Amino acid sequence: MDKKEYIKSKIRDIKDFPKEGIIFKDITPLLMDVKAGQYVIDLLVENLHGQKIDKVVGMESRGFFFGMLLAQRLGAGFVPVRKKGKLPYKTLSQTYDLEYGQDVLEIHADAIVKGEKILIHDDILATGGTAEAVVKLVERLGGDIVQLDFLMELHFLNGREKLKGHPVYSIL
Repeated sequence: MDKKEYIKSKIRDIKDFPKEGIIFKDITPLLMDVKAGQYVIDLLVENLHGQKIDKVVGMESRGFFFGMLLAQRLGAGFVPVRKKGKLPYKTLSQTYDLEYGQDVLEIHADAIVKGEKILIHDDILATGGTAEAVVKLVERLGGDIVQLDFLMELHFLNGREKLKGHPVYSIL
């Protein structure tokens, strides 16, 4: 079994979670498997083809798991992007649309220095709203987005459309 198939085998579908009609992609079994976790990091780093990364920006909350590991492997800093009110220092905010309403993401105002090479990471690319909001935050701070990467992508939701102009990579 190749690396991608092994990773895929460690993600389980939970029907009707968090609400009826949704199939939740549960990565808990993947997180508990050392080999699967190593494969994820290996594939994400290999796809960067040696590009320099100064900071990895991880989205709350499942983007933190592999985002921090990526940062360590790449010798880069890690920047958390969180929901409104969760960061203790001065922040920049970005509103984004949800299926039923809006939400707000925040980043520390001093998290990125103009011109730094940024990798944005999250576990899943669905509609692209969250990723688009993070792109806007990074760009407002002057970061140069090298790539957005994801563990998996739900192609039928067309999330890439909101990220035009930025390279996107998904393992699955």
